Amino acid sequence: MASQTSLPDNSSSAALRRGGRRPIFGGIDLGTNNCRMLVGTPTAHGFHVLDSFSRVVRLGEGLYETGRLSAPAMERAILSLNICAARVRRWAADSGTGPLRLRAIATEACRQAENGAAFISMARERTGLPLEIINPREEAELAVESCAPLIRHAGRRALLFDIGGGSTEIAWVRVNRNGGAPEVIGYLSLPVGVVTLSERCGDACYTDSGYAGVVADVAAMLRPFEAVHRIAQEIRQGGVLMVGTSGTVTTLAGMSLKLDRYRRGLVDGISMTREAVDMALTEARALGREGLGRHPCIGGERVDFVLPGCAIFAAIHEMWQVPELMVADRGLREGMLMRLMRTTPQGRRGAGHA
Repeated sequence: MASQTSLPDNSSSAALRRGGRRPIFGGIDLGTNNCRMLVGTPTAHGFHVLDSFSRVVRLGEGLYETGRLSAPAMERAILSLNICAARVRRWAADSGTGPLRLRAIATEACRQAENGAAFISMARERTGLPLEIINPREEAELAVESCAPLIRHAGRRALLFDIGGGSTEIAWVRVNRNGGAPEVIGYLSLPVGVVTLSERCGDACYTDSGYAGVVADVAAMLRPFEAVHRIAQEIRQGGVLMVGTSGTVTTLAGMSLKLDRYRRGLVDGISMTREAVDMALTEARALGREGLGRHPCIGGERVDFVLPGCAIFAAIHEMWQVPELMVADRGLREGMLMRLMRTTPQGRRGAGHA
C-alpha cells in the first residue's frame, strides 16, 4: 500500500485563521455527469478544504443520440451551478479569509454538443460564474496537477488516466526528479466515457461477448498512442508509475478493500496489484446490475456507469501491464486549486513557499 499524501491538509479552520486573513481558492468542474466544487486555502503541505459540493446532473444525457444538450439537463446543471455560486460568494464575503480566486470549467459534454457554447453563455448569465470550456490537453494537465504529490513517487515516468463521463483522458508524464512540476509529454483524449458508453452500449456490457467487444474497441483507440510513445517498452524497463483517477477506479478499490461504505481516506493514494485489479473487475461483472446497485460503494444512482467504466479500465489495464496501480480520489477541481495556488503570489505565500 502506498503512503497517503498531504492533499488535502485536514488541519482545523480555527488554526488556519489565527495568523490573519488567508487567501482562498475555488474550483468548479462541470462534467458530463457531475457538477463538483471545491474551496480551499493553502497550507504548508497542500491545502485545507473549506467547502465541497458534488451532485449528479447528467448534463450529457441523450447527447450521443441528439448531438445536443437537452433542456432538462441544462436546467439541472444550472441549478447545481447556482448552488456552487452561492457557496462561493459566502466564502468570498467571509471576514476571516482573504480575496477568493475562482476558476470554473466545463469539459467533454460542452465540447461535443452543438449547443455547448450557447449553454455556457446562458450559464454565465444566470449564475454569474466565469464558466469556460477547456480543451482535452488542459483537462489532462489538470488531472496530472491534482495527482502531482502521487506522481512524485514515480521513478522516471508516470501514466495517468481519468475515466470521465464523456471522455477518457490519458497523460504520459515525465517526472521531475528535482521536485518540480511533472511534465505532460503526451496525451490522448478518447471520445468515450461512462455516460456515453452506457447510452451507446451499456446493456451489452452485461454479456461476455458485449463486454469483450467494448474492451476491444477501446484497446483499438489506445494502440496509436502506444505506437508513438512505446509505453509498454518503458514499463518493461521499470520506473513507470500508473495512476488511475476516476469513480470507476476508486469504486473498484473500495470493493477490493471490502469497505462497508466508501471512505476516501482509505482509498486515495493506495496501490492495487494486478491481481487485485483483476479480482475487482471480475467481482463487478459477476454482481450484475442488481448486485452493483446494492453495493455500498456504488448505489443506484451510479449503477449504469460501473461496467462501461470497467470496460475502459480493462482495456488500459491490458494494454499497459504495470505490476501495480496507484489509486487517486482527486480530479479537476483539486487540479484547479493546486494550479491557482502554485501560480499566484497569494497561493505561494499561503503555502509557505514565498
